[in-house]
Amino acid sequence: MNKKVYCKRTKAFYRIFAAAACSLLLVGCQAQKPDDYATNQGYSDNSTVSVQNTTGITKENIKVGVIHLSDPAEGSGYTYTHDLGIQGMQQNLGLSDDQIIRKINVDDSDAQKTRTAIQECIDAGCNIIFSTSWGYMQTTAEMAEQYPSVYFSHGTGYLSNGKNFNNYFGKIYQPRYLSGIVAGVNTKTNKIGYVAAMDSSNSEVTGGIDAFALGVYSVNPDAQIYVKVTNSWYSPEAEKAAAATLLDMNCDVITQHCDTLYPQTLAQERGVYSIGYNSDMSKNAPDACLCSVIWNWSAYYTSAVQSVLDGTWDGSNYYGGMNENLVSITELADFCATGTKQKVDEAKQQILSGKNGVFDGVIETNTGETVGEQGKTLDAATITGKINWYFKTVHVVE
Repeated sequence: MNKKVYCKRTKAFYRIFAAAACSLLLVGCQAQKPDDYATNQGYSDNSTVSVQNTTGITKENIKVGVIHLSDPAEGSGYTYTHDLGIQGMQQNLGLSDDQIIRKINVDDSDAQKTRTAIQECIDAGCNIIFSTSWGYMQTTAEMAEQYPSVYFSHGTGYLSNGKNFNNYFGKIYQPRYLSGIVAGVNTKTNKIGYVAAMDSSNSEVTGGIDAFALGVYSVNPDAQIYVKVTNSWYSPEAEKAAAATLLDMNCDVITQHCDTLYPQTLAQERGVYSIGYNSDMSKNAPDACLCSVIWNWSAYYTSAVQSVLDGTWDGSNYYGGMNENLVSITELADFCATGTKQKVDEAKQQILSGKNGVFDGVIETNTGETVGEQGKTLDAATITGKINWYFKTVHVVE
C-alpha cells in the first residue's frame, strides 16, 4: 500500500475514534471476556484440526493478513471501516506496515479468488488472517483445516471450529435500535427507507432492519419502514437504484445496510434526511446525515492479535456490543428535531444496563405471526442466525 495513502487513512482513524484512546481499547478488550455466541457447530462438526502454535509469537515475527471485499481507499463504507480497525490494531500493538498484508477487491462470491487471496497471505508468512465478509466463510473454514498452525478469524457468518478458526461479529442491533429512534422522531411523512444488501434469509441484515424498526416504533408507531433489497453485499449501481426508488416513494429518512454512500448522497440531493452505517457518514452528507451507526473493529482486532502474541488464543467466538465499545452511534446532527437526543440517551442507558434487550417480549411480525415470549428477550443464537422475519411495520419493496 502506498505509504502516503496509508498515512492519510491512519489520520482518518484518529479523527473518527479520537474519543477512545488506543491504550484504553487494548485494556478494555482484555478485561472483557468475549461472549461465545456461536456454538462451534457446522463445519467444525468434522474438524480434525489440532492447533500446533500455542506458545505465542514475538511481536517482530507476527504478520497479519486481511481479506477485503472492496478497496478501503474508497472511503466510509464496510471495507473502509474494517480497515480502520486494522489500522487501530496496528497502532495499538506497534506493528510496522510490512507486518500487515492486505488483499483488496476480493469477490466473496468467488471461492477460488478467496482461496488464492488467503493462500497468498499464508505464503507471505501471516500467522493470523481476518476474512471480513460473509461469503468468505466456507473457504476460510477449509483453509483452517489445511493450515492448523495459522489462525483464521471470519467476520459475520456462523462457522468456527473452536481451535484455529473462530467467528467475530457484534451486537449492531443495539445502535440500530437507537438510530431507529432518531428516524422515528425526525420523519414527517412517516415513510422511512432502508437499503438492504440481503433478503430475509440473512439474519444479519434482517435483524438490523427489525431492530431499527423497533426503535422507530418505540417513539412513532405510525411510521412505516420500506425495504429495498439489492441481493449483493457490494453493488454500487444496485444500491444507487434502490435508494432512488425509496426516495421516489416519499421516504424522508433513509438508512442502509450496504457499502456505498448513495443513500446518503442522494438524500442530500433530495433535501431529506439519512442515517449512515459502518463509519461516520456525516462528512459525506453534512446536510442530511442525522447520525451514523458505526463499528469500532479495532476493539476486536487488537484483542485477537494480542492473544496470538501471548499464546492465549482459545478459539472463542467474539460477540461484543456497546458495552465493549465495538458498536456505537455517532453524535447527533445539530439539526435533529428537539427531543431526539433525550430519547436516544434514555434508550442507550437502558440498553447498556441490560434493561432493554431490543428484541424483548412478544414481537408481532408483518405476517401477523408472533415471536418471543413475555418477560424474555431473544437469545444471541436466535438474533444472529434465526431472525428471518420482519417486524410488523416493515414492507419489502419489489
